[in-house]
Amino acid sequence: MSEPVRFVILGAGAIGGVVGARLHESGHDVMLIARGAHGDAIAARGLRLETPRERLTLEIPVAPTPAQAGIRAGDVVLLCTKSQDTWGALCAVRDAALSAGIRVPVACLQNGIDNERMALRLFNEVLGAVVMVPAAHLEPGVVLAYGGNLAGSIDVGSFPSGTGALCEQVSAALASSRFDSTPRADIMRFKNAKLVNNLGNAVQAVCGAGDDTEELARRLQEEGRAVLHAAGLECEAGDVSDVRGRWERWGVGEIAGRPRGGGSTWQSVARGAGSVETDFLNGEIVLRARLHGMPAPLNRLLQELATETVRDGHPPGWLPAADVLARAERS
Repeated sequence: MSEPVRFVILGAGAIGGVVGARLHESGHDVMLIARGAHGDAIAARGLRLETPRERLTLEIPVAPTPAQAGIRAGDVVLLCTKSQDTWGALCAVRDAALSAGIRVPVACLQNGIDNERMALRLFNEVLGAVVMVPAAHLEPGVVLAYGGNLAGSIDVGSFPSGTGALCEQVSAALASSRFDSTPRADIMRFKNAKLVNNLGNAVQAVCGAGDDTEELARRLQEEGRAVLHAAGLECEAGDVSDVRGRWERWGVGEIAGRPRGGGSTWQSVARGAGSVETDFLNGEIVLRARLHGMPAPLNRLLQELATETVRDGHPPGWLPAADVLARAERS
């Protein structure tokens, strides 16, 4: 892995778009994979990156599928799709690589803790990554990065554990592209901690992003942490929990005319994406609880409410947090 690589960003939404933009800016070879109106807009007008300090339009190659991207030897695939789209995306990369007679490594820049295991079924070399990037994607061709100093933090490690030449190279590329990035031999401990943080994503999608949701999010995380401990999974990592400290270091601020809404699940609902990744966040806690004979009623309830939100076309904030807690008490 000493030769320069091309980074193929599969899923060029909020995270993938910002990562691709910053890698491209720092001189790395980048190919974006984006479908539909978003991919069409990038192909026609370039990818627009907006931050608190700048607005750029970047001419980055884009293709709608891995096959049309021309997967080739030396590529590193950065998988940035939502978790519900992981298996289909991995199969598309595998098929494109087999057609080209090559093997490629995959790095999972995603929430949740099941993506790497799915990837290892199909690929010999898999990286996990803990992505903490305040970003948004709400309209075709545009991604927003709210960090003014740095875009965020993406630590990388080999899956299931360890580091290596690929891990070091990917981390170094990110570190040269306005991200904090550290190789982590125990990357899944950090991803477990991030999963606990992400249990509040469904709260934003259902109840909105107001201060009145803090108690509900806290109880979800408390329940999730207890389940992960019972499953024998470490989930404490101070770097992941220190949200305020990270935002100060990165210079997170407002983008003129682009007020920041909620996180990734909130954005999926607001954008009308048609699906959310709650089944792989709160649903992961529900799964682990069932496997270990434990209850996880609050995470199960939020999993069901997130499904109802998408199914019935509700906007974020359709159900107050107090009503959700009342339902939990009755169940």
